[in-house]
Amino acid sequence: MSNPDQIKADIETTRSNLGQDVDALADKVTPSKIVDRQVGKVRSAVGSARDHVMGAASDAGSGVGETSQRAIAKAKGNPMAVGLIAFGAGLLAASLIPASAKEKELAGNLKEAAEPLVEKAKYAAKEVGENLKEPAQEAVASVKDAATDAVDSVKSEAGSAKDDVAGEAKHVAEEQRTP
Repeated sequence: MSNPDQIKADIETTRSNLGQDVDALADKVTPSKIVDRQVGKVRSAVGSARDHVMGAASDAGSGVGETSQRAIAKAKGNPMAVGLIAFGAGLLAASLIPASAKEKELAGNLKEAAEPLVEKAKYAAKEVGENLKEPAQEAVASVKDAATDAVDSVKSEAGSAKDDVAGEAKHVAEEQRTP
């Protein structure tokens, strides 16, 4: 039979390990942490794609001619890069020329036509948020249940240890009484 100090140490170790497990689980299912991880994945993917298409920042040359030569070399055989470069050049040129009345009218019409799409996108984003709410609540409930079970287990072990210690003390006391 274990001595009372060993039992107490085992209970404390179990309690400490359980606390760490509950903290780790709670950290993993916290909605803000989930969002942070997803944002990090998206940023990483965008950065990786940007570096792949445009080259790493360390590839940047010191002169304009050298940079343009590198851009041309990277764009060869890569129609996506050529399209992005052309789109960027067109966007730059368009931003330098003031919009005509017809363009302003068309932009207004386009904005009105896009309004339902914006509303659908907002609705979809809201729906995704609501869909994440239920799993997060389930995870919190699971953590709560696990913690409750762990507390019950620790209480049970403590009660059992108490009974063992009391029995051992009674046994020792009886041995001391008998000559």
